[in-house]
Amino acid sequence: MKVLFICCAGMSTSLLVEKVIKVAKERNVELDLAAMGEAEARSQLKDADVILLGPQVRYLERSMGKELAGTDVKLGVVDMLAYGRMDGAKVLDQILQLAQG
Repeated sequence: MKVLFICCAGMSTSLLVEKVIKVAKERNVELDLAAMGEAEARSQLKDADVILLGPQVRYLERSMGKELAGTDVKLGVVDMLAYGRMDGAKVLDQILQLAQG
C-alpha cells in the first residue's frame, strides 16, 4: 500500500513516519510510506492508495478532496492527538481504516 504523508516537511513528521513503519513491520503490514511537502506531493497524489495530511496542513483537505474526486485514493487528516504523541500504532490504524473504507 502506497501512503503519502503531506506535511510542512518538519522533523516531527519524519519521526512519526519512522514509528509508523516500525509498527507496520511488527504487524507484517506492507507499506510504502513517504513524507513530503505539498508541492512535491501534488504530482504524486493519484499514485497513492492513502494520503494523510498532517494537522498543520489540514486546510488542504478540501482542495485535495476535489482533486481526488472520482479516484480510489483515500484522504484523511492525521489524528492530532496521535500526531502530538508520535503514536505510530494509532496512525497505522488510521491508515488501515482509510484503506478499507
